[in-house]
Amino acid sequence: MMPNEYQSALIVGAGSGLSAALARRFAGEGMAVALAARSTGDLDALAKETKASIFQCDASRRGDVDHLFAQIVAGGREPDVVVYNASARARGPLISLDPDDVERAIRVSAFGGFLVAQAAARLMLPRRRGAIFFTGASASIKGYAQSAPFAMGKFALRGLAQSMARELCPLGIHVAHFVIDGGIRSDSRVEPEDRPDSFLDPNAIAETYLAVLKQPRNAWAWEIELRPWVEKF
Repeated sequence: MMPNEYQSALIVGAGSGLSAALARRFAGEGMAVALAARSTGDLDALAKETKASIFQCDASRRGDVDHLFAQIVAGGREPDVVVYNASARARGPLISLDPDDVERAIRVSAFGGFLVAQAAARLMLPRRRGAIFFTGASASIKGYAQSAPFAMGKFALRGLAQSMARELCPLGIHVAHFVIDGGIRSDSRVEPEDRPDSFLDPNAIAETYLAVLKQPRNAWAWEIELRPWVEKF
């Protein structure tokens, strides 16, 4: 079982892969799990497996986020742990990018993180306990060619997490940012035989999230980078 202060978790940007692994791991620790996503049609099996509640939410829209947290509070399960796992991309040469696509990518990857974190902090601060985790990427620290919108969003999310950690950790809220520096293994992404373990296992990533969640407050980490052993950095 998790420590008493962590009894329920909300994962925003839920789907297959990492968020599903987190849901299973949190549920396995006895936590009540809530899953939120812009499209919820593919979450039924995961929700049944983890006994999770499902909520529709476009995290880039303030009204959706306000409604999400209002529903959760009304249900009597205020989250002790909130994970922001949503992101969006727009690829292409800088001069060819559609500004509307760029705006959407930044709103989902960064502004949505702010909205969710603000709502979570408002619930946690009166109790002076809780955890807010952000899922970053290689683009959080490296801006790749023809991927400016993703880098803009992920750089901003990292800055948000760092600022929040300095503000909220002294008030009892554990804020952490996870740089996922490499591809995540999935059914459609399998390592070639000559490069075993060249993708990150989502279940292994989830174990690290749990380990950070269990850190004593006298040794909290605000950021951790995860990469396969063959990933260059």
